[in-house]
Amino acid sequence: MPEEQLPTHEVLFRENKICVLIPTYNNAGSLADVVKNVLAYTTQVIVVNDGSTDNTAEILRNFKNIHVVSYLPNKGKGIALRTGIREAAKLGYDYAIAIDSDGQHYAHDLPRFLEQILETPGALIVGARNLNQENVPGKSSFGNRFSNFWYWIETGIRLPDTQSGYRLYPVAKLAKKKYITRKYEFEIEVMVRAAWSGILVVTIPISVYYPPAEERVSHFRPFKDFTRISILNTVLVLIAFLWIKPRDFVKLMFSREGWRKIWNAIFVNPQESNNTKAASIGFGIFMGIVPVWGFQLAIGIPLAMLFKLNKTLFILAANISIFPFTVFILMASLITGKLVLGDTHWLDVHAMTLERFKHAGVAFFLGGTVLAIVAGLAAYLITLLSLAMLRRRKRVSNADQ
Repeated sequence: MPEEQLPTHEVLFRENKICVLIPTYNNAGSLADVVKNVLAYTTQVIVVNDGSTDNTAEILRNFKNIHVVSYLPNKGKGIALRTGIREAAKLGYDYAIAIDSDGQHYAHDLPRFLEQILETPGALIVGARNLNQENVPGKSSFGNRFSNFWYWIETGIRLPDTQSGYRLYPVAKLAKKKYITRKYEFEIEVMVRAAWSGILVVTIPISVYYPPAEERVSHFRPFKDFTRISILNTVLVLIAFLWIKPRDFVKLMFSREGWRKIWNAIFVNPQESNNTKAASIGFGIFMGIVPVWGFQLAIGIPLAMLFKLNKTLFILAANISIFPFTVFILMASLITGKLVLGDTHWLDVHAMTLERFKHAGVAFFLGGTVLAIVAGLAAYLITLLSLAMLRRRKRVSNADQ
């Protein structure tokens, strides 16, 4: 195609190995317009026909300069995106901008993705919608807040819109990963896994169109798909707490940059009082020991926000419960509980009865709670005194200069 006839941003798409990925299923009413609008910006287009039973195939045959992948039967949006990501990587693209085929997204936002990826190479970019505009379904607004919260719990990253389908995927980094989801919940899984693997996740503002309710076409099944998403979040939270966060904590502790971050979080930030820093560490130690295993961060992070504590220090201190410290905490909790109850009978696996097992359970939970309170208060007082002494020395040193 002669240079003067190229779409408006074709050169940038080619130079940066970026394509537009359009997954579609029975959206014949809007598909042609979506493809035409995208072609005004680039011919680097991949359409995944996810088993459509309407005249989607006929519509796509009218476009000669796009790459089409079709299969039967319908497998779900997650499979369509996974197929498109692999296809884009196979064709040599580094990035794919996924845009929905229902006309909800505008092609005029494509240049925003181009601008952002030049600023943050290798990132996964999410188009953040304005969900306060007219005709936005109430379930979409609630679902997005719900999703944003759990994404933050799972990754520590705050995003304004984790359910937007308008995204730029770094396909070269994502194509070989293994995924467990097939439907809409894939859009959550891929973002979480990207963050866990160190891929930067950023957002840009985009426009969005929501037709009136009577004109809206949606393949989202509220009960089934929300249940799938809830199950996925449960699995991801468990993985995050049992593996990802301990892994990241170990990396932090064994790196110079990690110790620099810890030092800055505890000692450098002058805007936080000694009491706030000490309370953050004390509360973290408490939540790390108190016997609510698997839910320490899920419970503790919202409370840390409520009490306006330093979340970085809280999470750092709560990691006291990672392996191998877990073993010592379990034993100390049981011993403390038995001492509080005045129980002189220690565990004897050969004489274990149901009654003794129940009694040991009560001792463990009681002892763990007492141990958490004592350790949390001790950590609070030690940190408070240490910070007071350090800052007093700094003031004296500055006064002498």
